[in-house]
Amino acid sequence: MNPTEKLKELGLELPQISEPGGNYVSVNIRNNIAYIAIQFPIVNGEFQYQGRLGNELTTADGYKAMELCALNVLAQVEKKIGFNRVIGLNHIDAYYQAAENWDESPKVVNGASDLFVNVLGEKGTHSRAIFGVHQLPRDFSVGLTTSFTLKPEAAE
Repeated sequence: MNPTEKLKELGLELPQISEPGGNYVSVNIRNNIAYIAIQFPIVNGEFQYQGRLGNELTTADGYKAMELCALNVLAQVEKKIGFNRVIGLNHIDAYYQAAENWDESPKVVNGASDLFVNVLGEKGTHSRAIFGVHQLPRDFSVGLTTSFTLKPEAAE
């Protein structure tokens, strides 16, 4: 089953892609590696899941926020590259802002990891790193960057 069909089966839709908030590109391809710039929990231009995990937001909220970040990654991949070129997801870097004593980041980041594996299958397996930060832009609770290995573009 292709990723688009799998998303539909899971009852999920890819959101509209968001545009960079500065002087960078959202997808940067070097040779056969695609780097996806940080994606936040945004649905069609609407900011979601703002605040600190463990204060304004629960761990369950964080899981859904990270899942949304992963959906935004997939939207960037589909729109700018195409699922047909993806060999596999390499690595994710997950960022979060939380209350001082909150320590459930692996559960939150599973929101992205689970989505990638559920939608991409074996191509969605990956390594990951998790970073707690003092503050994310626009007070987002989480953010996600990724890299994918791609098939070469067909010669024209």
